[in-house]
Amino acid sequence: MDRWLGKVAVVTGASAGIGAAVAEKLVESGLKVVGLARRKEKVDELAKKLIGKKGKLYAYQADVTKEEDILKAFKWTKDNLGPIHILINNAGTFRTTTLMEGNTRLWKEVLDTNLLGTCIATREAVKDMKTNNVAGHIIHMNSIAGHSVPNFPNLSIYIASKHALRALTETLRQELNSIGSKIKISSISPGYVQTEIVQASLKGSGPFAVPEIEEAFNRLPSLQAEDIADSVLYVLSTPPHVQVHELMIKPIGEPF
Repeated sequence: MDRWLGKVAVVTGASAGIGAAVAEKLVESGLKVVGLARRKEKVDELAKKLIGKKGKLYAYQADVTKEEDILKAFKWTKDNLGPIHILINNAGTFRTTTLMEGNTRLWKEVLDTNLLGTCIATREAVKDMKTNNVAGHIIHMNSIAGHSVPNFPNLSIYIASKHALRALTETLRQELNSIGSKIKISSISPGYVQTEIVQASLKGSGPFAVPEIEEAFNRLPSLQAEDIADSVLYVLSTPPHVQVHELMIKPIGEPF
Protein backbone atom coordinates (compact mmCIF):
# COMPACT_ATOMS: atom_id res chain seq x y z
CA MET A 1 0.00 0.00 0.00
CA ASP A 2 3.03 2.32 0.21
CA ARG A 3 2.62 3.57 -3.36
CA TRP A 4 -0.80 4.97 -2.45
CA LEU A 5 0.50 6.99 0.52
CA GLY A 6 -0.83 10.54 0.32
CA LYS A 7 -2.92 9.77 -2.76
CA VAL A 8 -6.63 10.51 -3.20
CA ALA A 9 -9.39 7.89 -3.03
CA VAL A 10 -13.14 8.32 -3.53
CA VAL A 11 -15.49 5.88 -1.77
CA THR A 12 -19.21 5.94 -2.57
CA GLY A 13 -21.76 4.83 0.02
CA ALA A 14 -19.30 5.65 2.80
CA SER A 15 -21.75 6.36 5.62
CA ALA A 16 -22.01 2.80 6.94
CA GLY A 17 -21.21 -0.86 6.39
CA ILE A 18 -18.60 -1.82 3.81
CA GLY A 19 -18.11 1.74 2.58
CA ALA A 20 -17.32 3.06 6.05
CA ALA A 21 -15.00 0.12 6.77
CA VAL A 22 -13.14 0.65 3.49
CA ALA A 23 -12.82 4.39 4.10
CA GLU A 24 -11.38 3.71 7.55
CA LYS A 25 -8.83 1.20 6.26
CA LEU A 26 -7.70 3.56 3.51
CA VAL A 27 -7.27 6.46 5.94
CA GLU A 28 -5.24 4.19 8.24
CA SER A 29 -3.08 3.38 5.20
CA GLY A 30 -2.32 7.06 4.67
CA LEU A 31 -4.70 8.10 1.92
CA LYS A 32 -6.80 11.20 1.55
CA VAL A 33 -10.29 9.71 1.28
CA VAL A 34 -13.43 11.45 0.10
CA GLY A 35 -16.46 9.62 1.47
CA LEU A 36 -19.61 10.22 -0.57
CA ALA A 37 -22.96 9.57 1.07
CA ARG A 38 -26.45 10.99 1.38
CA ARG A 39 -25.98 10.90 5.16
CA LYS A 40 -22.95 13.19 5.29
CA GLU A 41 -23.22 13.47 9.07
CA LYS A 42 -22.34 9.78 9.41
CA VAL A 43 -19.15 10.27 7.41
CA ASP A 44 -18.36 13.36 9.51
CA GLU A 45 -18.64 11.21 12.65
CA LEU A 46 -16.24 8.66 11.20
CA ALA A 47 -13.83 11.43 10.14
CA LYS A 48 -13.65 12.68 13.73
CA LYS A 49 -12.91 9.16 14.94
CA LEU A 50 -10.02 8.93 12.47
CA ILE A 51 -8.28 12.17 13.43
CA GLY A 52 -4.62 11.42 14.10
CA LYS A 53 -4.39 8.54 11.59
CA LYS A 54 -1.89 8.60 8.71
CA GLY A 55 -4.48 9.83 6.24
CA LYS A 56 -7.65 11.90 6.42
CA LEU A 57 -11.34 11.40 5.66
CA TYR A 58 -13.36 14.14 3.98
CA ALA A 59 -17.15 13.92 3.97
CA TYR A 60 -19.11 15.05 0.91
CA GLN A 61 -22.87 14.81 0.58
CA ALA A 62 -23.88 13.12 -2.65
CA ASP A 63 -26.67 10.90 -3.89
CA VAL A 64 -25.26 8.61 -6.58
CA THR A 65 -28.66 8.44 -8.30
CA LYS A 66 -28.17 12.13 -9.19
CA GLU A 67 -25.55 12.82 -11.84
CA GLU A 68 -25.16 16.44 -10.74
CA ASP A 69 -24.22 15.31 -7.22
CA ILE A 70 -21.52 12.99 -8.56
CA LEU A 71 -20.08 15.65 -10.87
CA LYS A 72 -19.94 18.21 -8.05
CA ALA A 73 -18.26 15.69 -5.74
CA PHE A 74 -15.54 14.89 -8.25
CA LYS A 75 -14.97 18.57 -9.03
CA TRP A 76 -14.63 19.35 -5.31
CA THR A 77 -12.19 16.48 -4.90
CA LYS A 78 -9.99 17.58 -7.80
CA ASP A 79 -10.08 21.25 -6.83
CA ASN A 80 -9.30 20.66 -3.15
CA LEU A 81 -7.24 17.47 -2.93
CA GLY A 82 -5.74 16.78 -6.34
CA PRO A 83 -5.86 13.96 -8.90
CA ILE A 84 -7.93 10.88 -8.10
CA HIS A 85 -5.99 7.63 -7.83
CA ILE A 86 -8.59 5.20 -6.45
CA LEU A 87 -12.36 4.87 -6.84
CA ILE A 88 -14.35 2.39 -4.76
CA ASN A 89 -17.84 2.02 -6.24
CA ASN A 90 -19.51 0.72 -3.11
CA ALA A 91 -22.94 2.42 -3.07
CA GLY A 92 -25.68 -0.13 -3.62
CA THR A 93 -29.23 -1.00 -2.68
CA PHE A 94 -31.99 -3.51 -3.28
CA ARG A 95 -35.75 -3.23 -3.33
CA THR A 96 -38.29 -6.00 -2.84
CA THR A 97 -40.39 -6.09 -5.99
CA THR A 98 -41.02 -8.79 -8.57
CA LEU A 99 -40.72 -8.78 -12.35
CA MET A 100 -44.28 -10.00 -12.98
CA GLU A 101 -45.98 -7.36 -10.84
CA GLY A 102 -43.08 -4.98 -10.27
CA ASN A 103 -43.05 -1.36 -9.22
CA THR A 104 -41.25 0.77 -11.84
CA ARG A 105 -40.06 3.35 -9.32
CA LEU A 106 -38.37 0.66 -7.23
CA TRP A 107 -36.77 -0.89 -10.32
CA LYS A 108 -35.32 2.49 -11.22
CA GLU A 109 -33.97 3.10 -7.72
CA VAL A 110 -31.98 -0.12 -7.89
CA LEU A 111 -30.69 0.41 -11.43
CA ASP A 112 -29.87 4.09 -10.87
CA THR A 113 -27.87 3.28 -7.74
CA ASN A 114 -26.20 0.01 -8.64
CA LEU A 115 -25.49 0.68 -12.31
CA LEU A 116 -25.88 4.25 -13.56
CA GLY A 117 -24.29 5.80 -10.48
CA THR A 118 -21.38 3.39 -10.83
CA CYS A 119 -21.01 4.18 -14.54
CA ILE A 120 -21.02 7.94 -13.97
CA ALA A 121 -18.51 7.81 -11.11
CA THR A 122 -16.28 5.47 -13.11
CA ARG A 123 -16.38 7.74 -16.15
CA GLU A 124 -15.37 10.76 -14.09
CA ALA A 125 -12.57 8.85 -12.33
CA VAL A 126 -11.14 7.48 -15.57
CA LYS A 127 -11.32 10.90 -17.18
CA ASP A 128 -9.34 12.44 -14.33
CA MET A 129 -6.81 9.57 -14.22
CA LYS A 130 -6.17 9.88 -17.96
CA THR A 131 -5.79 13.66 -17.77
CA ASN A 132 -3.21 13.36 -14.99
CA ASN A 133 -1.48 10.24 -16.35
CA VAL A 134 -2.41 8.30 -13.21
CA ALA A 135 -2.18 4.50 -13.19
CA GLY A 136 -5.12 4.32 -10.83
CA HIS A 137 -7.41 1.58 -9.59
CA ILE A 138 -11.19 1.26 -9.74
CA ILE A 139 -13.01 -1.33 -7.63
CA HIS A 140 -16.66 -2.31 -8.10
CA MET A 141 -18.33 -3.77 -5.02
CA ASN A 142 -20.38 -6.59 -6.50
CA SER A 143 -22.02 -9.65 -4.87
CA ILE A 144 -22.14 -13.41 -5.21
CA ALA A 145 -25.64 -12.65 -6.53
CA GLY A 146 -23.86 -11.40 -9.65
CA HIS A 147 -22.50 -14.89 -10.35
CA SER A 148 -25.59 -17.05 -9.89
CA VAL A 149 -29.33 -16.59 -9.45
CA PRO A 150 -30.27 -17.33 -5.83
CA ASN A 151 -33.93 -18.14 -5.30
CA PHE A 152 -35.10 -14.77 -3.99
CA PRO A 153 -37.88 -13.80 -6.46
CA ASN A 154 -38.48 -10.45 -4.76
CA LEU A 155 -34.84 -9.47 -5.40
CA SER A 156 -34.92 -10.08 -9.16
CA ILE A 157 -33.88 -6.56 -10.19
CA TYR A 158 -31.08 -6.46 -7.62
CA ILE A 159 -29.71 -9.78 -8.89
CA ALA A 160 -29.92 -8.56 -12.50
CA SER A 161 -28.08 -5.35 -11.57
CA LYS A 162 -25.22 -7.34 -10.04
CA HIS A 163 -24.91 -9.53 -13.12
CA ALA A 164 -24.76 -6.35 -15.18
CA LEU A 165 -22.07 -4.96 -12.87
CA ARG A 166 -19.94 -8.03 -13.59
CA ALA A 167 -20.31 -7.33 -17.31
CA LEU A 168 -19.38 -3.69 -16.76
CA THR A 169 -16.17 -4.79 -15.03
CA GLU A 170 -15.09 -6.85 -18.02
CA THR A 171 -16.15 -4.33 -20.66
CA LEU A 172 -14.25 -1.55 -18.86
CA ARG A 173 -11.17 -3.80 -18.73
CA GLN A 174 -11.44 -4.27 -22.48
CA GLU A 175 -11.90 -0.52 -23.08
CA LEU A 176 -8.85 0.30 -20.95
CA ASN A 177 -6.82 -2.35 -22.78
CA SER A 178 -7.83 -0.88 -26.13
CA ILE A 179 -6.07 2.41 -25.29
CA GLY A 180 -3.09 0.82 -23.57
CA SER A 181 -4.11 2.19 -20.17
CA LYS A 182 -2.43 1.06 -16.96
CA ILE A 183 -5.59 1.80 -14.93
CA LYS A 184 -6.79 -1.31 -13.12
CA ILE A 185 -10.38 -2.46 -12.74
CA SER A 186 -11.39 -5.06 -10.14
CA SER A 187 -14.64 -6.53 -8.87
CA ILE A 188 -15.15 -7.84 -5.33
CA SER A 189 -18.11 -10.16 -4.77
CA PRO A 190 -18.94 -10.90 -1.13
CA GLY A 191 -21.50 -13.28 0.21
CA TYR A 192 -23.89 -11.98 2.86
CA VAL A 193 -22.28 -9.21 4.92
CA GLN A 194 -23.82 -8.00 8.18
CA THR A 195 -24.50 -4.32 7.47
CA GLU A 196 -27.45 -1.92 7.48
CA ILE A 197 -28.26 -2.58 3.82
CA VAL A 198 -31.02 -5.11 4.50
CA GLN A 199 -32.95 -2.90 6.93
CA ALA A 200 -32.37 0.25 4.84
CA SER A 201 -33.36 -1.42 1.59
CA LEU A 202 -36.50 -2.98 3.04
CA LYS A 203 -37.46 0.39 4.51
CA GLY A 204 -36.99 1.92 1.06
CA SER A 205 -39.31 -0.71 -0.41
CA GLY A 206 -42.17 0.77 1.61
CA PRO A 207 -45.41 -1.24 1.40
CA PHE A 208 -43.67 -3.70 -0.92
CA ALA A 209 -41.25 -4.82 1.81
CA VAL A 210 -41.07 -8.54 2.48
CA PRO A 211 -40.12 -9.12 6.16
CA GLU A 212 -39.34 -12.77 5.43
CA ILE A 213 -36.30 -11.64 3.45
CA GLU A 214 -34.68 -10.11 6.54
CA GLU A 215 -35.36 -13.33 8.44
CA ALA A 216 -33.83 -15.37 5.60
CA PHE A 217 -30.69 -13.22 5.59
CA ASN A 218 -30.37 -13.49 9.36
CA ARG A 219 -30.25 -17.28 9.06
CA LEU A 220 -27.34 -17.15 6.61
CA PRO A 221 -23.66 -17.46 7.56
CA SER A 222 -22.22 -13.97 7.32
CA LEU A 223 -19.14 -11.86 6.83
CA GLN A 224 -18.24 -8.58 8.54
CA ALA A 225 -17.66 -5.28 6.74
CA GLU A 226 -14.05 -5.35 7.94
CA ASP A 227 -13.52 -8.64 6.07
CA ILE A 228 -14.40 -6.93 2.81
CA ALA A 229 -12.34 -3.86 3.64
CA ASP A 230 -9.33 -6.15 4.13
CA SER A 231 -9.95 -7.63 0.69
CA VAL A 232 -9.94 -4.13 -0.81
CA LEU A 233 -6.51 -3.50 0.71
CA TYR A 234 -5.28 -6.80 -0.73
CA VAL A 235 -6.48 -5.92 -4.23
CA LEU A 236 -4.93 -2.44 -4.02
CA SER A 237 -1.63 -3.77 -2.68
CA THR A 238 -0.90 -5.98 -5.71
CA PRO A 239 2.07 -4.93 -7.92
CA PRO A 240 1.40 -2.59 -10.88
CA HIS A 241 1.48 -5.50 -13.36
CA VAL A 242 -1.03 -7.62 -11.39
CA GLN A 243 -4.77 -7.09 -11.80
CA VAL A 244 -7.21 -8.99 -9.59
CA HIS A 245 -10.13 -9.07 -11.97
CA GLU A 246 -12.62 -10.81 -9.69
CA LEU A 247 -12.39 -11.69 -6.01
CA MET A 248 -15.22 -13.76 -4.53
CA ILE A 249 -15.50 -14.00 -0.74
CA LYS A 250 -17.90 -16.33 1.04
CA PRO A 251 -18.40 -17.11 4.70
CA ILE A 252 -17.93 -20.73 5.72
CA GLY A 253 -21.21 -22.55 5.14
CA GLU A 254 -22.42 -20.19 2.38
CA PRO A 255 -25.34 -22.06 0.71
CA PHE A 256 -25.22 -20.26 -2.67
